[in-house]
Amino acid sequence: MKATAYSWQGLRAAYHHEEAFRQEVWLCIVMFPLGLYLGDGGVEKALLAGSVLLLPLVEILNSALEAVVDRFGDEMHELSGRAKDMGSAAVALAILLTSVIWLLVLFF
Repeated sequence: MKATAYSWQGLRAAYHHEEAFRQEVWLCIVMFPLGLYLGDGGVEKALLAGSVLLLPLVEILNSALEAVVDRFGDEMHELSGRAKDMGSAAVALAILLTSVIWLLVLFF
């Protein structure tokens, strides 16, 4: 029960503090059901809907990483910048993956 409460707190914190996460939640509200509707069969539905859920998941991990890096200080450090850049790259790759999946499933 406590783990569920902590997870809910994390979702609420992400929604409250992260603009990108809020945008991705609203995108999921539209795209998840659309993926279930447009998919032809279980595999396509899973690919379309599941890829959309990947975006806020990666965004939460990126935000958590940034919070930990920021917790240890405001001074500029090469490793801190690298960690934040890698988190941002993970989000960009998740967006690219979702886009490729939707394009391939719907148009090829």
